[in-house]
Amino acid sequence: MDTTVTEISTDIYRLSTYAPDFGIQFNQFLVKDDEPFLMHTGFKRMFAATRDAVATVLDPARLRWIGFSHFESDECGALNEWLAAAPQAQAVCSFIGVTVSVNDFALRPPRALADDEVLPTGRRRLRFLATPHVPHSWDAGLFFEETGRTLLCSDLFFQPGEPPPLTHADLVGPARDVMRAGQAGPLAKDMPYTPYTDATFQRLAALQPQTLATMHGSSFSGDGAAALRDLAQVAREILGAP
Repeated sequence: MDTTVTEISTDIYRLSTYAPDFGIQFNQFLVKDDEPFLMHTGFKRMFAATRDAVATVLDPARLRWIGFSHFESDECGALNEWLAAAPQAQAVCSFIGVTVSVNDFALRPPRALADDEVLPTGRRRLRFLATPHVPHSWDAGLFFEETGRTLLCSDLFFQPGEPPPLTHADLVGPARDVMRAGQAGPLAKDMPYTPYTDATFQRLAALQPQTLATMHGSSFSGDGAAALRDLAQVAREILGAP
């Protein structure tokens, strides 16, 4: 299993593994700082490949924080492997995620982050935003790296295949196609459209991110706010406002 490493913004590295069985990329993001932060652990079976990729940037044992959006195998399946490899590492996610799932799952106690809480890592600041059901699941949340204006956006802007690490091209068109096709498959309704879905997208757009770090597919450099507003419109059209 090969994992490629690309610096998509200053000291933010995309660790990407293409899984032919799924036909998609699984991407983790490493923020290199005094207290290194990893977004997504990947599956348990991907741990060795992800660890080796991290090692090309810094000593994996230095990892301090492990974040993820929601409790799902590709988000945090290898959490305990990382906690064993990095003695000072601690999981950080939403209060709901900690209370409902991670307290029981993790080898060490996780840290629950409140909505809008800032996690300093040294030169950088990661703001946590609670985003229930965006991209999906009650416990969902996203991290915004304020210094370089990078939104670590989990499953939003999902793109299949093996696209390039970073693009300036449109992400919304491919995401629209995936969202529409998904409604006819077994994973339909993965993101229910709730009374606060649009407000969540607008809140993310107001951050004015310059980089969108996507978990599946290319990351994006450009007007992230416009992309998020366009994706909000796609969600309204396809998922349907209540």
